[in-house]
Amino acid sequence: MNSKRTGMIIFIAAIAVTLIAVAVAYTRAPQQAQGAKARSSSNTVAVIYLTGVIGFGSPSSLTDGSGSDQAMQDLERATNDQGLKAVVLRIDSPGGSPAASQELNNQLKRLRESGKKVVVSCGDTAASGGYYVAVAADKIVADPSTLTGSIGVISTVPNLQDLYGKIGYKEQVFKSGPHKDMLSPSRPITPEEAAIMQGIIDDTYGQFVQAVAQGRNLPEDQVRKLADGRVYTGAQAKQLGLVDELGGLHEAVALAGRLAGIASPQAVTYHKPGLTDIFRGLGALGNVPDLMATARLLQGYAPQQLPPAYTTLKY
Repeated sequence: MNSKRTGMIIFIAAIAVTLIAVAVAYTRAPQQAQGAKARSSSNTVAVIYLTGVIGFGSPSSLTDGSGSDQAMQDLERATNDQGLKAVVLRIDSPGGSPAASQELNNQLKRLRESGKKVVVSCGDTAASGGYYVAVAADKIVADPSTLTGSIGVISTVPNLQDLYGKIGYKEQVFKSGPHKDMLSPSRPITPEEAAIMQGIIDDTYGQFVQAVAQGRNLPEDQVRKLADGRVYTGAQAKQLGLVDELGGLHEAVALAGRLAGIASPQAVTYHKPGLTDIFRGLGALGNVPDLMATARLLQGYAPQQLPPAYTTLKY
């Protein structure tokens, strides 16, 4: 057995032992109450986390407990929790899928309609789709150095024609209509296709501007002046009316308590952390995707992925 294979086996065994040890310790550790009854205390402020790129099909709760899908589930549970008066949504996200951002925005609105007060606490980044979600809250709190804003839409179209020519790749396209292969990476985009894509961008951008104008109670023309895609610091965003107060999670919880009439608010995290959260808290091993990438490197290869044939819109 060569040394590389031996090293790989030892590395995987070490990972397995570590995961088992952490999992056992985690299951034996006292857990935060998960039932609605435990969260129905009159002084409870539920803290929900939205972390990472926004999109459908977020990581499993085994490896991460704060992705988009988990945040949506937690917001739905909070909406149905009759004893709950206030929620803080902690956002640390650069954005992502427009549709997923819109669904989270709508869920925050339903949460407010259920009678709860909702405050967003912005972490390192609450930009683009992350800010789109935030504007549905009653109030937004950001640290002075938080990066937020980035109001806009982007879409990239790969053109791999020259690369395909170098490697001898060719394709024959059969299509039912002239635009069915629109944005194919095997050929340049046509002027008509460019016009179609720009129309899609403009329409989606208009939806973003309207959401910000409604959520922040600002005129649309004023929002458009701010919505050129740039990011703002939390301090700049407050001056521009994009956030309400400066501060961290502590200040956001206190604000949610005041809005809900809670004298001594007690923050309760809503989701059960995954193993990635535990590793991050222990400051050890990074995260599972990083571990798997390291394992692949030890095997002697690092596969590269080509861009998808069809582009996606991004907030």
